[in-house]
Formats: sequence, C-alpha cells, structure tokens
Amino acid sequence: MSGLIEQYGALTGWLLVLGQVGLFTLVLSLSIAFLLLLDRKVWAAVMMRKGPNVVGPFGLMQSFSDFGKFLLKEIIIPAGANKTVFLLAPILTLTLAFAAWAAIPVAPGWVISDLNVGILYLFAISSLGVYGIIMGGWASNSKYPFLGSLRSAAQMVSYEVSIGLIIVTVILLAGSMNLSDIVNAQDGGLFTWHLFTLEHVLMLPVMVVAFVMFFVSALAETNRPPFDLPEAESELVAGYQVEYSATPYLLFMFGEYLNIVLMCAMMALLFMGGWHGPVPMGADFVNMFPAWIVNLGHLAWFMAKLVFFFFLFALVKAVVPRYRYDQLMRLGWKIFLPTALAAVVIVGGYVVYAGVQA
Repeated sequence: MSGLIEQYGALTGWLLVLGQVGLFTLVLSLSIAFLLLLDRKVWAAVMMRKGPNVVGPFGLMQSFSDFGKFLLKEIIIPAGANKTVFLLAPILTLTLAFAAWAAIPVAPGWVISDLNVGILYLFAISSLGVYGIIMGGWASNSKYPFLGSLRSAAQMVSYEVSIGLIIVTVILLAGSMNLSDIVNAQDGGLFTWHLFTLEHVLMLPVMVVAFVMFFVSALAETNRPPFDLPEAESELVAGYQVEYSATPYLLFMFGEYLNIVLMCAMMALLFMGGWHGPVPMGADFVNMFPAWIVNLGHLAWFMAKLVFFFFLFALVKAVVPRYRYDQLMRLGWKIFLPTALAAVVIVGGYVVYAGVQA
C-alpha cells in the first residue's frame, strides 16, 4: 500500500488502496457465499439427498436468497439485554474476521499488507476475535448464551496455544514470519512443500503430525464439528448466538465462515506451498506470459488448495460425531500441547545443529 501512495501521491494512492481493499472484500464475500453452498451440498451428499437446488441454476443463488432474508427480517433484542453491547458484538466479530485477511497473500504481490510480522498480526487478531463471542453471550442476559460464550472462550484459548506452537515449527524451517516469504521458501514443487518436504526429510514425520494437529485445532478454533460445543443444540439450545436474529445473526455466521476459510488459507500457505503448483514452472515458460496472467495462475492454485481444505472441513462435519467437552479439553491440553512443544524442540534442534540456512 505504501508503494501506491509514494508512486501516485497521497490522494490518488489512498483511493487506489481503498479500491483494492474494496475489491478484495467483495471477492472474498462472494467466495464465502459459494463456499457455504458447497458446505451444504457436501452435507447433503453424505446424507444421500440433493441439498439446495431450487433458487437459481443448481441452487447457486441459495446463499444470496438467505442473505436477503436475513437483511429483511426484524431485529429482535431481548428486553433485558444490554442493547449497545448486544449489537456491537456481531459487528466486532465480522470486523476482526475481515481484518485478519489483510495479511493473507493470495498470489505474488497480491496482498493488502505484506507485513514482516504477518504471523504475529494474525495471532493478535485471532486472540481478539473471542471478545465478540463473549460480548454476545454476556449481553444477551440469558444463561444459555453465556454458557456458550464461556465454552467458546476456553476452547479458542486452548487450541490457539497448539496452533501457535505448530506455526513456530514452520517459522523455524522458513526463517521468516512474513507469509509471502514462507510461501516462497516452498517454491520448487511438491517435495519442497512443508507437508511433503524432502529438503528437510528428517523433519517430514514431524511436519505431517504438525499438519494433522493444525487441522484438528483449526476445527476447534472455529467451533466446527466435532468441536462445536459452544453451539451444542442438544445442551445449549444454540449457544452464544441463540438470542440473535436477522442481520446480527448473519454477521456472526459470516464472521465464523470467514475464520473457517482463513484457517483453510493458513493451511495452504504454511504446509502446502501457497500459490505454488506441485510442478515448478521454468523461468522461460513463465516469461512467455504477462505478469498478471501468471499471477492469475498462482491465484487458481491457491484457491484450489483452499477449496480442498474447506471440503475436508465440510466432510468432517458430516461424518464425525460430536465430542464431549471434557474430551475436547483433554485433547487440547494433554495431547496436542505436549506434542506441539516436542515438535518445536525437534525442529529447533534440527535447524541449529543441521546448519539450516534460514
């Protein structure tokens, strides 16, 4: 962004920056609409039914129909609720969910803010995200939403620790906290990706275990089944958002899906080479095309990986039964945390004693 301001001047530069942010937000929002449809189609296929197929061709407009319904419905606020906090909570949740995407590169140079400490920025934003849920549960002035928000806070904090330690292993191998640098460190084909690395072949079992733990922790971090305990309908009616309706409810759900897709993007960037394909393209071949066409190809690879991981998220929801809350906490603190700590020690020792150049 600073480059545009320096190149075109303050006013024009800022207008271009705002245009880029607006375009990115629009494309991301449209992507969420179709990924939500994919989510519902996967559940339907597992249950041997068709799923949404009436609104638009093949049901493609179903998400937009639901969006319109939420916008037009009446906003109902419980009589005993703190109205200011009640309405602020979903806005905060959605704002932080969008803000996290500012540091996500989708192709070479295609990122809103290419932060040198992009990983730390994502940690900060994800840590703040729990406040929206706590505020919503508390402001509803009802026991069930409050219990759901407390569960969510404990769950997100528990699994953020494991996710943070797993990301440290990737940082050690890549030698940078900049997400673009982490992706470029995996340039060279399938076997340079951290999940399939042969360059650091001794670390291959560690990275496979780290990836599996990251995937499971991402399910818990985003309150997805089988870890959707804050929204356990059989126990809490519907969790922290039970008192919400219409647009505020939509904001909560939109923020939740933005976080789910963010985790899919993180898995692609950290473990699967980001925008790089499984077969490296030679410089001579790449130079045959304009830069924007090459970047569209990179974007296509990134989106393909993101959709694949989102498909796995949907499949897990459809086929895995829900955990009990004590099982969820035991998994996070007694299994994932010690294993993630061991992975950091092993990778750190490898980087130091094997002379890996960061």
